Amino acid sequence: MNLNPIFEASPIIQIHVIAALPALVLGPLVLWGRGGRLRHKWLGYIWVASMVFLAGSGLLIPSHDLALVGHFGPIHLLSFLTFWGIGQGVNHARQGRIRAHQTAMRQMWFWALGVAGMFTLVPGRIMNEMLLSGGTFAGWLAIAVAFGVLVFLQRRKANPFKVPHSAA
Repeated sequence: MNLNPIFEASPIIQIHVIAALPALVLGPLVLWGRGGRLRHKWLGYIWVASMVFLAGSGLLIPSHDLALVGHFGPIHLLSFLTFWGIGQGVNHARQGRIRAHQTAMRQMWFWALGVAGMFTLVPGRIMNEMLLSGGTFAGWLAIAVAFGVLVFLQRRKANPFKVPHSAA
């Protein structure tokens, strides 16, 4: 791991990475932990704020290679979907629709952190340089593995981090 690519990146990319850290760490705790408790709510508030900050900072990062309108490219659509999805999830929670709330928030984790996170490992991108030393094969392999993990997590209805009890 080499942190120099992040230290040499523009300030908006550094801010974006800082916003991603609590979203990545808190996501599984909040999304698959026990809900309805004060801890869940406070961690959820922090996670939502982090996701909103992450989506907002993502809109400021130019899409040089795939810019379609101004500096916006296809990946910027994930920021708009994140704003919409977080709004939906919060609205569901406030109205007591807990299943819909859980689904909306887990979808945000999957798309905004999982899928967008996979794209950061594409060779030539900063996170590929930082985590995989710019390795082309390693980047595509990491994306393939991450995709498999995301599909597994997405298909599980229950807590993907919970160890099942053995039948005695």
